[in-house]
Amino acid sequence: MTSEFRRRALLQGAGISALALFAATAPGEAARAASLSRPGAPSAASAVTGTSLRARYHMTPPAGWLSDPQRPVFTRGAYQLYYLHSDVDNGDGGWDHVSTTDGVDFTFEGTVIPLQTNLPTWTGCTLIDTDETAGYGAGAVIALATRPTGGVRKYQEQYLFFSTDGGFTFTARPDPVIVNTDGRAATTDAEVSNAEWFRDPKVAWDAARSEWVCVIGRQRYAAFYTSKNLVDWTLQRNFDYPDHDLGGIECPDLFQITADDGTTHWVLAGSMDAYNVGLPCTYAYWTGSWDGTFFTADDPTPQWLDWGWDWYAAVTWPAVEAPDTKRYGIGWMNNWKYADRQVPTDASDGYNGQNSIVREITLRRRSTGGYALISEPVAALRSAATRTVPIADQSVNGSTVLPYDGRAYEIELDVTWSDATNVGVSVGRSADATRSTNIGKAGGDLYVDRARSDRAGFALSPYTRAAAPVDPATRSSHLRILVDTQSVEVFVDDGETVLSNQVNFDTGDTGISLFSDGGTATFSGITIREYGGE
Repeated sequence: MTSEFRRRALLQGAGISALALFAATAPGEAARAASLSRPGAPSAASAVTGTSLRARYHMTPPAGWLSDPQRPVFTRGAYQLYYLHSDVDNGDGGWDHVSTTDGVDFTFEGTVIPLQTNLPTWTGCTLIDTDETAGYGAGAVIALATRPTGGVRKYQEQYLFFSTDGGFTFTARPDPVIVNTDGRAATTDAEVSNAEWFRDPKVAWDAARSEWVCVIGRQRYAAFYTSKNLVDWTLQRNFDYPDHDLGGIECPDLFQITADDGTTHWVLAGSMDAYNVGLPCTYAYWTGSWDGTFFTADDPTPQWLDWGWDWYAAVTWPAVEAPDTKRYGIGWMNNWKYADRQVPTDASDGYNGQNSIVREITLRRRSTGGYALISEPVAALRSAATRTVPIADQSVNGSTVLPYDGRAYEIELDVTWSDATNVGVSVGRSADATRSTNIGKAGGDLYVDRARSDRAGFALSPYTRAAAPVDPATRSSHLRILVDTQSVEVFVDDGETVLSNQVNFDTGDTGISLFSDGGTATFSGITIREYGGE
């Protein structure tokens, strides 16, 4: 039996492998007690170690291992979000289910696709079959997901599950609806290697042709299929990106979206490991067009929605209130370069893994030409703050410690400078200043460096510094930095650049400081929003 980790790591070697109609009514006390994002009291496991490290405003599992989120649907007045879960770190498992009305509080709904012997369920997506194309009733929730038929890795195939109760229970069709013909014919090592990468289906509706489109991640390309009924699928032309150093495609994404200039575009995305060529191991995407048989990219070189280490297996979905122009997105805050390990929350709280904050995603035309996805924290997050702390403007040459300590908060500010060579913010600063995670701008890099936050037994080295390219001439930035007990997410200039990172903060890593090297920087409009109390 191949674990979720093993099915990826063995294939990739060193590579890596919700929200709109946000109801005004807050969840009741019973629902809030079951909330995954703000659990309230430490878990039973944390009672042994004394201090809970559970994330306060990020989605976490009640217990066990969490990995890939699955694209949700909107039913019963809430988003139904699914994620891969196992009772064992990196082990085989199935799908667990949470619901959310605002993208901040999540309620655990239980297991919907349990583990079966030699038949784990891996990543896929859900959709609402409004017109009953599959024959399970109008409005049925359909899930397509990868399973290794017979427990054989080269027989990774796509299975259909259906739900008639809004996505709370699912029934599986016994046989795959998209068969891995490569796997059935594979004999050589190269053929087997290719066959063992046939997974993570993502389905979109092609309104122009009244049919479904499915994209499947492959080792060196994306495979496209079409169907009228979600059961019978026809292989179309593959999308083969020219630079194979980018790695294979996992957890592909496919959707249409209308940009801020009124034009409509198809977007193809996937989680990819481009570390060896100096690029991220996160969500790469192409804008382009779909003609019913082939996806044509505007540019063969992908863009990146996140430049951090930990926004993998990400999914997006349409906002109910603006489905054509806005999507929401969430990613797994981990990385297959180091996912196969214990983390501090295993000991403190009995779980491993969290999802990112939910984002609002739009498509914007660049002044220089072309289009780019822009992402910002979901609007409901601001109203979830339990305390707001304004800080006076600061003029810094060297380092200044702010009068605040916390473990779950965001800090938002503007920074301007003239001669300084390295400016930014240190979060998770220990009292003796030996530990911190630094967010800064130096030369042509906007970076997050978590090296000084490493903990014995949980080191992330050498994957400690993440950087996004920015104009070296830039002398101002707007920063919004989200800090939770074990993570940092940085949104720069209203979401034009984002870096998401897992960070192993220790319990005393609670301070914030500002820094400016080689000159003076001015930090203004400083606001801290606290989440969950301290």
